[in-house]
Amino acid sequence: MAKVARPQQQTKPHATGAGQSSSVTLGVDTHADQHVAAALDQHGRLLGIHTIPTTPAGYADLLAWASAQGSIACVGIEGTGTYGAGLARWLQHRSLTVVEVDRPSRRLRAQRGKSDPIDAEAAARAVQGGTATGQPKAGDGPVEALRALRIARRSAIKARTQAINQLHALVLTAPDCLRARFRSLSPRALVAAAIRLRPPADARTPEAATKLALRSVARRYQALEAEIALLDQHLARLIEEAAPTLLAIKGVGTDTAGALLVAAGDNPDRLHSEAAFAHLCGVAPVPASSGKTQRYRLNRGGNRDANRALYLLAIGRLGWDERTRTYADKRTREGKSKPEIIRCLKRYIARELYPTLLKLVA
Repeated sequence: MAKVARPQQQTKPHATGAGQSSSVTLGVDTHADQHVAAALDQHGRLLGIHTIPTTPAGYADLLAWASAQGSIACVGIEGTGTYGAGLARWLQHRSLTVVEVDRPSRRLRAQRGKSDPIDAEAAARAVQGGTATGQPKAGDGPVEALRALRIARRSAIKARTQAINQLHALVLTAPDCLRARFRSLSPRALVAAAIRLRPPADARTPEAATKLALRSVARRYQALEAEIALLDQHLARLIEEAAPTLLAIKGVGTDTAGALLVAAGDNPDRLHSEAAFAHLCGVAPVPASSGKTQRYRLNRGGNRDANRALYLLAIGRLGWDERTRTYADKRTREGKSKPEIIRCLKRYIARELYPTLLKLVA
């Protein structure tokens, strides 16, 4: 395990002059075991570089060091949803302004090189220059609990799919007596039949080993089914308590609501407009015009889980909502393709759901 560096000041602070107080902008490059911070004064001069461990004591040391430089105006943190999540929450609980900073571009890294102090200074300059303005998720409420449970559920579903695929693969290559017995069964019937197998204690033959493997994988599938059902119960209860108005919208189930809530976070008011929410979900049209050709293309960025939720809503409404079908027919007559129509529908649905998400602010 890598040794955690002790808090240390690596660069001598810039003198501010007698009687003057600096307005400090912090930039933090985050890692698993240590964070590196850079402090700039109001004129953009580098005041110092400081390294801390990723512990509450380290966070307190960073705050004390930065406060000694002057009044802290803002803190730009790279990776507020990963390595910097703990520091971002700690600072927000102390009423400090925290801004989410993207990784430096390849062009900037090619020009300036790559090191933790350089990245920390770049984060501070991005905040000071106004190129980084995003507010990180609060991560301290029911939506954060939803996010954790959805991660566990997604993993369990992936493992369940892998288990049933392995069962089918074992049947495909099994000895003829087993293959003839199991090949025509549905997935659920295959799991039930495999669990009932009684392999001999000594699994040295292909038939005995295959029976043991089939029963083992089937039991795993059954355990994952129970795990997913339990997680669904917890998720349904959390979403009903956190967003009953969202669930009341026709077509919005617990999975769709959960994806949209996690995308917005515990503080959806950080999304200053419905256009910002659309960009977050990757449903805002991206200009792709050139010369006399004026067009837009699908957005491949944003939160893909939220994008999937809006896609399912759009497809569902094409099936049961007369207003949506009328709109789709109209755009088809105008020459729009089906993907373009669905893109427009997702954008309209995002606009419709945005006020409902804002009402969830505690």
